[in-house]
Amino acid sequence: MATTLRARPAALNLTPSAEARIADLMGRAPADAIGVKLSTPKRGCSGLAYSVDYVTEAKPFDERIDTPGGTLFVDGGSILYLIGSTMDWVEDDFTAGFVFQNPNAKGACGCGESFTV
Repeated sequence: MATTLRARPAALNLTPSAEARIADLMGRAPADAIGVKLSTPKRGCSGLAYSVDYVTEAKPFDERIDTPGGTLFVDGGSILYLIGSTMDWVEDDFTAGFVFQNPNAKGACGCGESFTV
């Protein structure tokens, strides 16, 4: 009996506007940047925050997500907090930024800058 492998689902889903923003960031990236990296450092009222930064080297346990405009790396230590999340880029008259729909988040601070799992 042959084993059938199915495609592994993405750990994080990106909307077309998030992919476009990654492409825009990579178009203006420093020369040594190989992509952008999403992590969840301990910060804010609720304990964890979302952080997106340029990355110059891939770490062994980072999750790699290739998009049409560039590569998004997800920090290996943060991936368990982000599985099943959707990353979007939203702009309005007053703000612009990445917005996350995270099914693992059990709460968030009043300002929306940090979350808890």
